[in-house]
Amino acid sequence: MTIIRLDASFTRWDELLALILTAFASMNGRIDPPSSALSLTAEALAAKAEAEIGHVAIDNGRLTGCLFLRPEADCLYVGKLAVLPSAQGKGLGRRLLDIAEETASALGLPALRLETRIELTDNHAVFAAWGFSRTAEKAHPGFARTTFIEMRKVLAPQINPA
Repeated sequence: MTIIRLDASFTRWDELLALILTAFASMNGRIDPPSSALSLTAEALAAKAEAEIGHVAIDNGRLTGCLFLRPEADCLYVGKLAVLPSAQGKGLGRRLLDIAEETASALGLPALRLETRIELTDNHAVFAAWGFSRTAEKAHPGFARTTFIEMRKVLAPQINPA
């Protein structure tokens, strides 16, 4: 298993889109509004990789996971964290989040932030086990009820050797 940062040499956008759609397929019909992943295109992913920090996991030549990171004022936003169902439960999601933590540290950002749908309680539990805490409940535009929660993980401060 290799995890690489997306750069101009990456060309497998259709495969990356298929990975995200497959990983998020279990949400279809469970969450409202539907996932923004359903409106992604290969071109949109390429643009996202230019604007954000993207990584993909490759196992025996096959894309098996990804995440996109966006620096914010006080944290690093983790988005489109996706792992193929056949690769779930083997530590890949945790490895991808380790990269997010390393990236935040390198950028001098003290925390990670992510959003997960209110209906996806299994995800809430996984993120909590990985050190994230619920920090807000929010609603998509046009919804009067909570549709997603925000979770943050405060990272250990970096100790600079004297």
